[in-house]
Amino acid sequence: MTITIAIVEDVAATREHLLAVLGRARGLKCLRACASGEEALRTLPGEAPDVVLMDINLPGMSGIECVARLKEKLPRTQMLILTTYEDGDMIFDSLRAGASGYLLKSTVPKELVEAIEQVHAGGSPMSMGIARKVVSHFQKIPRPAAEFEQLTAREAEILALLAQGFLYKEIGERLGISLSTVRTHLHTIYGKLHVQSRTEAVVKYLGRK
Repeated sequence: MTITIAIVEDVAATREHLLAVLGRARGLKCLRACASGEEALRTLPGEAPDVVLMDINLPGMSGIECVARLKEKLPRTQMLILTTYEDGDMIFDSLRAGASGYLLKSTVPKELVEAIEQVHAGGSPMSMGIARKVVSHFQKIPRPAAEFEQLTAREAEILALLAQGFLYKEIGERLGISLSTVRTHLHTIYGKLHVQSRTEAVVKYLGRK
């Protein structure tokens, strides 16, 4: 199955580099490369790519705002941040806006392609340094044990598998339950942990006291 991709990047040389990387990768197809968030909002809803590679520092609308507005129109499209910024606030603002992963532009082509495949399959890829910042952030925040105590045994089991990197379908197969049942449990888990995404649930789990 071909994974369709859109790029939102204002620097022409970077856009061309990304187009070249994606063009060499089997199973990936770039539908469009946009130079601004405004252009992305005009064009991408009609094309509905599977994955959007989003820069943060764009002229006019920021990449973070663009992610939030695109997710309203394309809830099934996975947003993958690709930026030079390692600032903690930008990382969490991106995740809250709806991004499912956060990579640095220093990511080598092979790892970028793998990250696209991973986010399309339900994962939350992050550059190593970014993942450390996220975990460190949650480790510094006091976590009431009551949040995790509210989880049922099955919910705790699903969350543990999620943190190990298993995809929703794989979790269902391991536990002998349907994909829809896994999603229902995850919805309940997110509510109990006061998070809005797989990424936030996992980093909260990993950073628990």
